[in-house]
Order: sequence, then C-alpha cells, then structure tokens
Amino acid sequence: MDRIDRLVSEWQAEAPEFDVSAMEIVGRVVVLGQFLEARVNTLLKPIGLSYTDFDVLATLMRSGKPYALTPTALRRSVLITSGAMTAALDRLETGGLIVRQPNPDDRRSLTARLTKDGRRLARKAARIRFADAAESIAQLSAVDRTQLASLLRLLLAEPALDETGSY
Repeated sequence: MDRIDRLVSEWQAEAPEFDVSAMEIVGRVVVLGQFLEARVNTLLKPIGLSYTDFDVLATLMRSGKPYALTPTALRRSVLITSGAMTAALDRLETGGLIVRQPNPDDRRSLTARLTKDGRRLARKAARIRFADAAESIAQLSAVDRTQLASLLRLLLAEPALDETGSY
C-alpha cells in the first residue's frame, strides 16, 4: 500500500459518495512528477544546474545551430513556467552559459543563445538526465514502457490542454 492507496481509502471511509478512483492515477502521476524532478535536481546540483536551468539549456541545444530562440519560442518548448524561465535565463546569462542578443527578425525582442560553455554543460547535463530517466523506468519491460508512453500521450492530448499543458 502506498500513500495514494491510503488517500483513496481514507476518502472512501470518510466520504463514500465521492468517486476518488481517478486519484489512483492522477495522484500517482503528481507524486511521481515531484519525485522525478527532485531526483534530477539532486543529480544536476554538483554541476551547478537545477532542473529549470537544464530545461532551458536543453531546449536551446535541441533547437540546433545557432542554438538561439526567442523567449516566445522557448516558452512553447520548455516544461517550466514563464516566470521560472525568466529567472533561469538570468542565472544562465550571469553564469556565462547563454547570451541575450537582439533578435534579427524583431528589433523589439531578444534571443537567448547558448555559449560554447553552455553547449558543453548542456551535453554533460543531458547525459546525466537521460541516464537517470532510463534508470527510473528500468523495472518496466519494453512492452510496459510502450504502453505507458501511449497512455500518458493520450492523457496529454486532452482537448482542454494547450501545447504547454495549461488549461
């Protein structure tokens, strides 16, 4: 029995008129997300990054050369809030991992571009992140992984969610 089982059991005992069965999935997804994010933060801390910093660096890295995006394009691709992204951009710029430059397509905005040090650290962090992700699902068979990925994709395709996962 895990804490979600206890939560469901307590609700069933206290308020049996509520159907709390969805919490068996939703609650576990929430708890798992919190656990995985904390784990990544712990693993990235020795190289001076947080999960949010890595998310921004990784987004810039996977965008390809010239490893530069506008804040709007970054917001569409990162898994963090716009406020957290702004704070991460400030930290990353202070650390010499990105530079903000005038946007050649729109003089009113800036682009964030990875520096050479930023690209090097993004690759190092990605190796750590992907190894941890693989380890975190190691107990699942290949069939289980495919099925779980499909089911989670289905949940995220909910029409009420936009591309950032917001309502």
